[in-house]
This record gives sequence, structure tokens and C-alpha cells, in this order.
Amino acid sequence: GQVVAFANKEVLVCAGAYVTELADRCGAKLLPIDSEHNAIYQVFDQTAPESVRRLVLTASGGPFREGPEDLSSVTQKMALNHPTWDMGPKITVDSATLMNKGLEVIEAFHLFPVPADRISVLVHPQSIIHSMVEYCDGSILAQLGSADMRIPISYALGWPGRVAGAGTPLDFKALSALTFEDPNEDRFRCLALARQALNAGGDASIYLNAANEVAVDAFLGKHIGFTDIPAIVAACMDSADTKVPQSLDSILHIDANARHQARAMVRGRQ
Repeated sequence: GQVVAFANKEVLVCAGAYVTELADRCGAKLLPIDSEHNAIYQVFDQTAPESVRRLVLTASGGPFREGPEDLSSVTQKMALNHPTWDMGPKITVDSATLMNKGLEVIEAFHLFPVPADRISVLVHPQSIIHSMVEYCDGSILAQLGSADMRIPISYALGWPGRVAGAGTPLDFKALSALTFEDPNEDRFRCLALARQALNAGGDASIYLNAANEVAVDAFLGKHIGFTDIPAIVAACMDSADTKVPQSLDSILHIDANARHQARAMVRGRQ
């Protein structure tokens, strides 16, 4: 029966059905701290979910939105130079590959009653609009704010109220423009792989997440290249099963197997 403010998207990526069913059974409420899902939560009409046409997750586009053309030349230092957010190394690399946005698509699927094919991603380099909900009448509700994680954190901690003065106010006069573009899923394969895992169901998302964590760690350790990350993830996903794991032990066992496979692939590329 607790209200849980959570920031670890991997929980829902790997065990979304298990966790949400458990939360429903226990009467617990999951409040996302991820800025995109927190934004959706703030503008999602929980009383009429059937009126929602589409969820739009925004993405900064990461440091390689405009170049270099050859991503195989990307170094660790380049990947860790995020244009908007100051984050830890793993999530910063995930932002550079767009895997972070792919994981967020899967997370949104488990958090909100919207089919997978109605969860889209839009690159918004200014990171002012944190996500949007489009309704059946054509209205689009968006949550705007500074790139300040104190805002979503305070919303979750203060819910159903709000915490005064928690974050930096947005200065509209300082904004030059808000721009948008579609993500290039051919260039950034990880986003497409995440969609593939979500559509495949079963334990594919567990393989996706585990292989990605191993590959990113290897990239940060300078054992593999930047473009090896999606290659290793894709190869590991070939072992995924369409059967949905029914217990936490099963989920952890699949996760361990996926990591073992991914580590073997890393060694094969050294």
C-alpha cells in the first residue's frame, strides 16, 4: 500500500509485468522520477485513458545528433560529453546511443495503459518540453520545465501536492526556439532494438538490458568500440524466448545468462 517514487527504469524494462501486477495486488502506487515519465504522469488523464491517442517521449538527441558521420570513431570522452544533462557515465552513454530512450519507451508501456505502437519518440535538443500526451480531439498537453531533476523528484515526493521552490523556474524570454525532429533509428540502432524487444515480448527486454549494461561497461573500459554496443545487444537478443518469466528468480536467472553471453561476445571483440 506504499507510494513508491522510483528512478530505476531497468526494473520495469526487465520485470514490468511482474512489478506492476504486484503493485496492483498490494495497492501500491508507482510514481516515476524519470523526467519524461514524470512529465507524462503530470498531464495524463487517469480518469479517461481511452481518450489518449499517443504518448510522445522527448529526447535531447545526445552528443552525436549532428555528427560525426562515422560513429565507430567515437571515444569514451566524446560519449560522456552530454549537451544538456549532467548524469553518471552509464546513463550518459545510453543517451549517446539512444538506448536510454528505448528503455524509456518500454518503461512507458508498463506505466501507462497505451499500446506500444502509440508510444513515440521525438528529438527535442533544448530539453524544455519533457514529454507530451496527445488526445483523441487533437489536443496535446505537455510538461515544460528547466533541465533540473529537482522538479520531477519533488513532484513525486510531494504528490499529490507540489513542493514550492523545488526547482529552477523556466525563463521563457531566454529561449530562442523549440525545435523537433524524428530520431534516426538507422544511425542509432539501440532505439530500434528496444522497440524490437518490446514488440517481441517474452524475455527479450531482459536480454536487451543485460547485454547493454555489459557492453556499455566494456566500452567505458576501452575494451570495445562505440558501435560494438548495439552489435552485442542485437546478437544477445537472438537468444530471447517468447515465454514470459513468471517469477523474480526466473527473471534474475535469465538476466545472469544474458550477461554471461554478452561478456563472451566482448571477449571475442577484444
